[in-house]
Amino acid sequence: MRIIVIISAITEWVAVKDVLAPDDLQFTPYGEYFDAKFDIWNVSFFHAGWGKAASAGAMQYVIDHYMPDVAINLGTCGGFVGEVELGNIILVERTFIYDILELMGDFDSVSDYYASNLDLSWLPEPYPYPARRGILASADSDLLPEKISQLKALGAIAADWESAALAWVARKNSTRLLILRIVSDLVSDQGGEAYDNIELFKERTKRIMNRLIEQLPQWIAVIEP
Repeated sequence: MRIIVIISAITEWVAVKDVLAPDDLQFTPYGEYFDAKFDIWNVSFFHAGWGKAASAGAMQYVIDHYMPDVAINLGTCGGFVGEVELGNIILVERTFIYDILELMGDFDSVSDYYASNLDLSWLPEPYPYPARRGILASADSDLLPEKISQLKALGAIAADWESAALAWVARKNSTRLLILRIVSDLVSDQGGEAYDNIELFKERTKRIMNRLIEQLPQWIAVIEP
């Protein structure tokens, strides 16, 4: 089974390299990558870069050149106060993009076009670790507190920058995608705890990526070929 792992944010990628200490970094047009061994599986880790443009391009590049049986995205997300808790694992089952501004037509049709339902039928339960299945909203922006009520109304429980773009490209290519995001910080309509506190985000990201890498072999083990 050909497995690739896509990492988005620079802080997340640095943390992954600190954990796995690769000695043979290689490069794609989008960033570094390296191969690692997890039990019986060979896994390639790719840095896609932050935001929707880099994520979409990198996902298509990896699919075209490496033809994975399964793509996995590991990372962080901002959780909505009252919906999730710090440290919760979000097993993403649907994504949508919320920073599209449509003034000439029907916004809902545009939003639906870039929404993706992830088929997780190949990931049987029970899961190896407790995980909250849920909807993730994506935008090229940190989560604005005034947007939370709107996103909750659409079913989202957390938000990030990249998941919707990764899911959209994977769906277009009929590539299985597993997105596991851990809540690194909480945001309410009053603000976010990590805003203007980048060191808090960096420290939590280190712990989160270490945790996800430690858990990765068990998640791979339950994937149906």
